Amino acid sequence: MSGKKQSPRGRGNVADKAAKPGRGSAPRGLAKWFSNIEDPTLRGAQINYYVVLGTTLALTFMGLIMVLSSSSVEAIAANKSPFADFQKQAMWAVVGLAFMVGLQILPTGKLKALAWPALVIASGLLAAVLVFGSETLGNTNWIYIGGFSMQPSEFAKAALVLWSAAIVERKAHLMNDWKHAVVPLAIPGGLVIIGLVMGGKDLGTALVLMLILVVVMFVGGAPLKLFAIGGGAVLVGLVVAVWVAPTRLGRVTAWLFGCAEGPPAAGTLDFCYQSQQGLYALASGGWIGVGLGQSRQKWSHIPEAQNDFIFAVLGEEMGLLGTLFIVLLYTMLAIAMFRIAVRSKTFFGRAAVAGVMAWIIGQAFVNIGMVIGLLPVIGVPLPFISSGGSALLATYLGIGVVLAFAREQRMGKKSAAPRGLRQVFKNAKAAQTK
Repeated sequence: MSGKKQSPRGRGNVADKAAKPGRGSAPRGLAKWFSNIEDPTLRGAQINYYVVLGTTLALTFMGLIMVLSSSSVEAIAANKSPFADFQKQAMWAVVGLAFMVGLQILPTGKLKALAWPALVIASGLLAAVLVFGSETLGNTNWIYIGGFSMQPSEFAKAALVLWSAAIVERKAHLMNDWKHAVVPLAIPGGLVIIGLVMGGKDLGTALVLMLILVVVMFVGGAPLKLFAIGGGAVLVGLVVAVWVAPTRLGRVTAWLFGCAEGPPAAGTLDFCYQSQQGLYALASGGWIGVGLGQSRQKWSHIPEAQNDFIFAVLGEEMGLLGTLFIVLLYTMLAIAMFRIAVRSKTFFGRAAVAGVMAWIIGQAFVNIGMVIGLLPVIGVPLPFISSGGSALLATYLGIGVVLAFAREQRMGKKSAAPRGLRQVFKNAKAAQTK
């Protein structure tokens, strides 16, 4: 028995067959890209670059379609062209894409040189808003310059990403000391930027800025106990910020206890209207939607249908499948940015890309959670999709920063195979201290 030779078709060739590419082999293409999130190869870097670029363009295209659909009704009611908002959004998309291309061809060292000027300019514009700005829906976050309206708090996100990443790189070998992890980030930049935004009563943007700082500090290797202490302080601050503002208190109460005329949700019916209309829109969409341009809830039922609640109109017109497609695009963008951050050789690169990821992806899922009722209504736009030139342009600036590092990596500047984002920082930090 043991002396018999295996047939060519017998078990002896199983390993050889498994080694050959075929239907049962390892995943290829995007399937492999999803399964091997820490791929250190040059091909992986090229895929990362094109996934970021492709998802950005796809989300922009979807955004332009939805802005046209969701804004046309109110434009006609105001005796304006139904294409008015669409044309402005398309113009800012072209301008934003031009800035994105310009940033992504810059050497990453020059991006770091922009950190302090960007922070100073952003702080100056935010201070100008408090003096000369106009109030919209309870928030003072708009300023008019030369006939154009501008929302500086959106550009403050990009400025904070670059500045905090530059500080993290400079303090990389000292981040285990809480004084070096907290004081340089919290006082000159964090408190100034976030304080000025809160001065305009824009809690939603302030929370996004806090998220950027937290993520940059985390990937920079700050002690984990700092996040527990800081989280408690932020929670207390949020409670105070909600308690002193009747509108915020009403929204949070409606979210926690639902809409009712009696306690504990008494007086919250008005605050429930926007979220309820959004849920009605999503429910009306079903699996495949009622068709592009056919939304009924956008006919003055959903406040800010083209802005904060555009995801509800999208769900009504494109259905559950359309909303899942948008979520998939954001997920692919998040994975690509994570991979780019992991591959970056410098603290500045890793922290900057991680900060942009926290900003765009965090804001996207906060907006979606707000529309579907998982979070209270706090008024943050859906990146690339909501109407608004400032938000769109600032988001393209963030993507331009990410693509700058991705471009260097796809040109052949690859790093060794990493083992997780935080471990990469620890290894680099150990190397610097030797």
